[in-house]
Amino acid sequence: MPNPINEFIIQGKRPLPVIVAVDRSGSMSDNGKIQALNLALNEFLSSLKNEDAGRAELQIAIFSFGDASASFDQPLVPVSQIQGVAYSASGGTPMGDVFQKIKALIEDTAAIPHRAYKPSIVLLTDGQPTDEYVQPLAALVNEGRSAKAFRIAMAIGEDADRNMLAKFVSSPEYLVTSADARDIKRFFQFVTMSVTQRLKSQSPNAPQPLLPSAGGQTISF
Repeated sequence: MPNPINEFIIQGKRPLPVIVAVDRSGSMSDNGKIQALNLALNEFLSSLKNEDAGRAELQIAIFSFGDASASFDQPLVPVSQIQGVAYSASGGTPMGDVFQKIKALIEDTAAIPHRAYKPSIVLLTDGQPTDEYVQPLAALVNEGRSAKAFRIAMAIGEDADRNMLAKFVSSPEYLVTSADARDIKRFFQFVTMSVTQRLKSQSPNAPQPLLPSAGGQTISF
């Protein structure tokens, strides 16, 4: 009969993937948004390195979208291996492309094995998609393994497509809206809280409230 302790030692901790997708389109150059994003994202990554992951191995992947396509900037690795990032802003908002690439990562069992905890997907944008996004979004949130992910988003400014983001998030309180670039830091602090709750939970796959005081409503800073 297999020894569960030996099996745990052989397999190691269960991966808990966090997939971050950030907007680097041209409009992010306005009002200090790209600078605020770079600062907040690096602080977010540094803070997670200091968390006790308990039974899980926290892993991070980073995508960005701008110009004509999305890019997979940081393959999924343990958070201890993550280096700093620095983005500049240009081009369009190819959100359909980033949805497709995130889904491909989640469905890849070599990258995210079946024994992994459900991924968290973090999306930040200030604009409208400039490519075809309806089918990629529907596939991401409704089909396969990606449908089970926790999905959190921030809409910055009046031009962000809040209706689209409301379809993206896995629960209404997981959509945060703001008109101010300075709130990007606060958003990533909320994301840190969400990830930390999962790491400390006895059931990391169970829903974890991001903003308990939200009452199930979209939060505006």
